[in-house]
Amino acid sequence: MPTEAKREKIAELAEMLGKSEAVFICEYRGLTVKKVTDLRARIRKAGGEMKVAKNTLMRLALQQAGLPTADPYETGPNAYTLVYGDIAAVAKALRDYSKEKGNEALVLKGGVMGKDLLNKEQVLALADLPSRDVLLAQVVGTIAAPLRSFVTVLSGPARGLVTCLSQIQDKKEKAA
Repeated sequence: MPTEAKREKIAELAEMLGKSEAVFICEYRGLTVKKVTDLRARIRKAGGEMKVAKNTLMRLALQQAGLPTADPYETGPNAYTLVYGDIAAVAKALRDYSKEKGNEALVLKGGVMGKDLLNKEQVLALADLPSRDVLLAQVVGTIAAPLRSFVTVLSGPARGLVTCLSQIQDKKEKAA
């Protein structure tokens, strides 16, 4: 039976999980305090927050928040990265940090996004996605392309008339 302090921690974690878009799980064993502080700063800049919690407490918080538990990834000391903004940006920050020389001790295990449990490959696939802003720009560009073409087609006859009148003017000036 959990103590009152543990119940409060579970409630706090469940509240944070309720606000988050996704949770990424990674093992941080072997990282120095300085490296973990640097990692936390990068995650914060990307729109997330890194929490270290006991696996049992996080499992109970996930259950309380109505999310699937991450049983396959609950071995060893885990850091849980809660995403409050762009999921791809936070996944990219974790991936890039783990690939840097000297940071190989950070091991991505998986995550939870919505009602889905993600494995390592799926988290890395999220990291390969462009940021939300880039995706929105691509969608807007795709929607605007036919409109741009339509405007170009409609302006063609007017442009042709102006060109024809300009040529007639040039001929009259040469004749005069």
